[in-house]
Amino acid sequence: MERRLTAILSADVVGYSRLMGEDEVGTLERLKACRRKLIDPAIDAFHGRIIKLMGDGALVEFASVVDAVQCAAVIQRKMASQGQGVTAAQRIQFRIGINLGDIIVEGDDIYGDGVNIAARLQGIAQPGGICISGTAFDQVVHKADVGFSALGEQHLKNIADPVRVYRVLLDDSKAGKVVTAARTQSRRAIIIVASLAALLIAITAIVFAWQRPLAPQRPSIAVLPFANLSGDPAQDYFSDGITDNLITDLARLSDLEVIARNSVFAYKGKPLVLADIERDLGVGFVVEGSVQRTGDHIRVNAQLIDATSGDHLWANRFDRGAADVFAIQDEMSRQIADALGVELTQSETVRISRPPTANLEAYDYYLRAEQAARTGRPSRMLEALALFEKAETLDPRFAEAFAADARATAYVWRSTFDNVLPSALARKRAYDKASRALALDPDLSSPYAVLAVIQVVERRYEEAIASARQAASLRPADAEGQMTAAYVQLFSGNHAEAAAAVEMALKHDPNPSAIDRFTAGLISFLQRDYATAIENFERARDGSPGNGYFVTPLAMAYVRVGRLDDARTAVAEGVRLLGGRESLAGWRLSFSHFRNEQDLTSILAALRDAGMPEWPFGFRGDEHDRLNGGDIASTVMGKLLKGKTKPSGSPALMQIGRDGKAVYRSATQMTIETVFIRGDTLCEQSEEIFFGRADCGPVYKRKSSPGEAAFAYVNSRKVFYFSPVK
Repeated sequence: MERRLTAILSADVVGYSRLMGEDEVGTLERLKACRRKLIDPAIDAFHGRIIKLMGDGALVEFASVVDAVQCAAVIQRKMASQGQGVTAAQRIQFRIGINLGDIIVEGDDIYGDGVNIAARLQGIAQPGGICISGTAFDQVVHKADVGFSALGEQHLKNIADPVRVYRVLLDDSKAGKVVTAARTQSRRAIIIVASLAALLIAITAIVFAWQRPLAPQRPSIAVLPFANLSGDPAQDYFSDGITDNLITDLARLSDLEVIARNSVFAYKGKPLVLADIERDLGVGFVVEGSVQRTGDHIRVNAQLIDATSGDHLWANRFDRGAADVFAIQDEMSRQIADALGVELTQSETVRISRPPTANLEAYDYYLRAEQAARTGRPSRMLEALALFEKAETLDPRFAEAFAADARATAYVWRSTFDNVLPSALARKRAYDKASRALALDPDLSSPYAVLAVIQVVERRYEEAIASARQAASLRPADAEGQMTAAYVQLFSGNHAEAAAAVEMALKHDPNPSAIDRFTAGLISFLQRDYATAIENFERARDGSPGNGYFVTPLAMAYVRVGRLDDARTAVAEGVRLLGGRESLAGWRLSFSHFRNEQDLTSILAALRDAGMPEWPFGFRGDEHDRLNGGDIASTVMGKLLKGKTKPSGSPALMQIGRDGKAVYRSATQMTIETVFIRGDTLCEQSEEIFFGRADCGPVYKRKSSPGEAAFAYVNSRKVFYFSPVK
């Protein structure tokens, strides 16, 4: 089953039955003429795909919601002009509804709520009018030559949740404007109503305050890592899994504020100091516990503590067989919620009581895979992917395993761990696993976050934003989802939205991971809040000691506050930790998916001022010896290049055909690629590495002795000293 996010246009003929009853032949002829002269050309001009045609309407898919709205506007404007001079009895008018949503694709047809919402919007549109959903409005506002009137949230037939609805204003004078229904009322009436409402609210507040002076806020809670009392450190994955699942279950409750995993696991193995936890995490309650697993027996102890007073509000011991692990987790979640006075909704009750899998062996592999994946180390990521595969094989309907697999694989792809999985394979696996997870459980948020990251790296910005918003709507309190939204909005050029997403994430994850701190630092840097950028970059560095990727970013922020010596020190340390690979060329290639070119230009300028080298391994070429594009082509195309790479000095070969098809081989790498000339640079491109992006660099003629390489070629990843041998 294929799923995708798309824009759906649903159109319907107003009064079709009446028109057919009065003049069947004439109506059909006029409809055919409308299609031939107006509708089909408009759909074709805006790159739409007709899914199906009914006698009284049509369903059309667009890759861009902006194109969908523009197409609908063209159709309705032309229909209005054609209707002039035609009697009301003969006039053909359309209602149109547009939605941006997730759909299921089966053959040439599409299904799902994304389609149903478009049809319901079409049903409430005025004759000759257009209604769009809030998800569509968010993407198209200010991008189409129409205006919008906000109709508020509407309850649509057979759609579970209310939908924000906007009416499209076709009047040219309204283009680019957003109005509300309230504007159609007189100003006097608005003032009177507002004054009465304010008075009523004030009276209600006074009465409420008199009856209940302290209205309760949503309880906030931190679930600390459960201690492993099994006597075997190898069993840590199981106790960590119990903790993770309890955090996940409690986070699903709308009346609870739950701190994310990353922040609470900073306390693993440390003594319980309630005052520190209350201060650092800002919570009112703490859960702590232990897990002892012996053979087929599990003992779990847990207690709920008031972080301010230290009082134990609830405690329990669960002694069960291993097969009851899900029942234990369910009972813990319910009892903790009950102790906090949180009443579960029916859907929340169903959700936390539903076991992720009925196969305990698959669940065990899943927990082991999650522990390996959390390290982020290439060797452990390879192990994690193999363990996820085992879990999925044992239970092909284990949605959480597919979702976690997609997240881990996307991390491999985003980190360009080509030694774990080549770029093209990692991208395909992440996409396939995320799609499978959503097919099994459409309410999972993390697969949408995975899709959002893939889409923004591939410069599919509007799709990425929509996927990130879908992830956030499914789990508003999920810090990981909010940081994905921040990453997507950052590279899409929406800095304010990115900063807002970071702020939301920090409420639930006060101590985020190094990579999330790095993202937050980039956002602050581009907003010219250099003090906050430095704080985030320093915490990223401290949270991942010895990792050069989190040292160098400090240089750009230090430069902007005048700390040039510190900036140069940061660059030198980053270059050292990364074995000389750090360079401006590497940053330029890695972050080429910035939608706003000025963002990347600003970053590169700061790093250049901090002394970052242009090319890796300290390479510098003499411009007098640099080859132009024609000379490069005659030197390398159709040739075997033989030489050595720096810094290892290991032998390397590059066989380049006249058509540009090439193979590069060294002691540690063999890549099938395409080679071409761009300007005065030589470019290598392969789907196997670096997101399939072209890595380009200059070629220099060397003043070499007999037997030495005659040329030097450098790009973001290597320096290749070579001589053509044929």
